[in-house]
Amino acid sequence: MAEQSRIHLWVLPDEAIPVRLMNTIWADTDGVHDELQASGDVDAFLDTVGIDRAGETATPPDLESARELRDALRRLAGHVTSDSRVAAASAIADIDRALSVVNRAATDLPAPQLALTGDVLRLQRHAEQRPVKARLALIAQDAMQMLTGDVATNLRACHAPGCVLYFVKSHPRREWCSVACGNRARAARHYQKVRSER
Repeated sequence: MAEQSRIHLWVLPDEAIPVRLMNTIWADTDGVHDELQASGDVDAFLDTVGIDRAGETATPPDLESARELRDALRRLAGHVTSDSRVAAASAIADIDRALSVVNRAATDLPAPQLALTGDVLRLQRHAEQRPVKARLALIAQDAMQMLTGDVATNLRACHAPGCVLYFVKSHPRREWCSVACGNRARAARHYQKVRSER
């Protein structure tokens, strides 16, 4: 339970789910942290962002897929935002590999098919599709829309000291991912100003 409550602290609740996945890499005064360390962390993330796992728990391959998707999205967000923060650098350095990871993940969601039940047409997906894998595919598809649509122009890297998060600029005056980062940035600027005046 302590682990679950910690996860609630780092998730920026108003951000799009792909951004929230990117932000499973975060930093504090102790350094950069990765919240996706075990299969249960994938479950906790999906639960925290409100994605129904249909009772399924993530497997080690799901953890690997979630981390790879997250790292690919961070690389693409870095490209879109011209992010040069060294601490925020993605584990996937090659942009072509990042594109391949996201494209492949998006195809893990099988195409819907029509089925006839009695006299009624129903839309269904293949029953063999695992819920966790399908949910990661939906995140990949949402990310594709986010990185290429209107949201892409508002996607930002938080440049507060020590921050490695991304956010969508939802207000013209918003410069940081959170109030805490804004306070840190203002304090750092004030400190720099006082130092330069001496």
